[in-house]
Amino acid sequence: MAELKIQHVITLTELLSKGAKHNYVVITTSSLGKQIGKSQQAASKHLLELEQGGFISRLTTGRKVSVKLTQKGFEQLSELYNLLKNSLEAIPPTINISGKLQSGMGEGKYYMSLKGYTKQFSQKIGYVPFPGTLNVKVDKKEQIESLRQLTNIPGTLISGFSDGKRTYGWVKCFACKVNDKIDAQIILLERTHHDLSTIELISKFEIRKKLGLENGSTMSIKIST
Repeated sequence: MAELKIQHVITLTELLSKGAKHNYVVITTSSLGKQIGKSQQAASKHLLELEQGGFISRLTTGRKVSVKLTQKGFEQLSELYNLLKNSLEAIPPTINISGKLQSGMGEGKYYMSLKGYTKQFSQKIGYVPFPGTLNVKVDKKEQIESLRQLTNIPGTLISGFSDGKRTYGWVKCFACKVNDKIDAQIILLERTHHDLSTIELISKFEIRKKLGLENGSTMSIKIST
């Protein structure tokens, strides 16, 4: 059984985009060549080879050529689509980053102590965090890009709430291990002053004291997705 050649994928995809999955579509090899970045002769050869391989069916009426994908042709593109989709959307089981401890603005202690959050933390991550967050500055661009994946992962959602005077945004938590020693959660906030180059951690422990950290200390963080 003939296999779909890599040089024919674009041609077959172009035909699919024109509606050739369900119907015969009228084409010219000159226009097809322009659309796939090939010469008219190359486009004609592609169609011949796709037909010989059983990927398309052609009908010729006078000078008009109509083309339709066969079931085999459609299945080949579907397999390729699924392979690409799974690869592009794959989520790594862990994300490893490193950064340096830095001072925060002091707001974490207040927010992490609010009853609307602490009750949910206890229910959803199993403990009420130590008051305050630990800020870590990430400098490596590739690690910041890895962190960007977290925005598309559900994580553990701590819902936003209102106390009647103001509203507070949601918090997403992801379990992590700090310096291979301390269990913690990296948190993403609906409302924050930081971009992804600064991450915030919470834990049942006072991480700074537990690990003897100071501002500027290098930290490793292994995030479970």
